[in-house]
Amino acid sequence: MTVETDHTDRSDHTDHAFAQRAEALRERYRATLGVVPGAVEDRLRVAQTFGRLATEETFAALRHLVLTDSPLGGRVQQLVHFGQLLALGRADPARIHARGALHAGAAIVDLVGVAETALITSGTPAYALGIEIVVEVLRAEENR
Repeated sequence: MTVETDHTDRSDHTDHAFAQRAEALRERYRATLGVVPGAVEDRLRVAQTFGRLATEETFAALRHLVLTDSPLGGRVQQLVHFGQLLALGRADPARIHARGALHAGAAIVDLVGVAETALITSGTPAYALGIEIVVEVLRAEENR
């Protein structure tokens, strides 16, 4: 029996196979968030360069399970993510999940409610970030 010591994903080596598998991952993000975040594209570039697409596929499968098969449902789950990211001060991911919540059927007032809850649990910086994101969403709506 031979033990494989090279940790690259052997099935990643063809550009066509990679492109198909990467597009399937992108489609999962589009279904959940409505877009493919830039950070995901960055991770896919790293995965292609180093033959690590299996890691991204495994991560996406777990993410899909937690987000879409959650007893909370997609809308609430996205709102929870938004609130957690506000509490952590993670502006860009919070923006992504705010849009994801709207994509999943949340209303802008739901985002306001999450921001207000963040004020109680995490303080003024979390609240301010949440309201900043709400204002951005409102401006985007006005510009449509």
